[in-house]
Amino acid sequence: MAIDRSEKAVELFKSGYGCAQSVAAAYSDLFGMDEITAARAAEGFGGGMGRMRLTCGAVSGMIFLCGLRYSTGKPGDIENRARIYGIVREMTAEFAAEAGSITCSELLAGKIPKNEGARPEERTDEYYRKRPCANMVRLAAQIAGRYLT
Repeated sequence: MAIDRSEKAVELFKSGYGCAQSVAAAYSDLFGMDEITAARAAEGFGGGMGRMRLTCGAVSGMIFLCGLRYSTGKPGDIENRARIYGIVREMTAEFAAEAGSITCSELLAGKIPKNEGARPEERTDEYYRKRPCANMVRLAAQIAGRYLT
């Protein structure tokens, strides 16, 4: 039975991982990486990058995976970098078309009050009820899956 990685990403999110961590960890095995390592590498992207409400963490996780899949890792490989940038633009356009934005503050607008602090909120039923984050994680993982295979 095939793994439904988008649902796995949502499960990881509901277990306490951040948006970026959940998307990255759901696909980590494809890159010889365990979930913990992927989660560690992606943790700072959560909350729209350090809870600054910039680029959605789920989108950042999706882009992280794009780099793992397509980067040569060679310095100065401008052609490959251009290719990756094009793929990132396609992925984020798909996400924005479905979600309405790739920016955390816009995705959360009207749903939760702006909080300038770096400390994440406790995960409660209310936390999950008032945020679209689980759906954003699912969407980013679905889009990533289409580009990773």
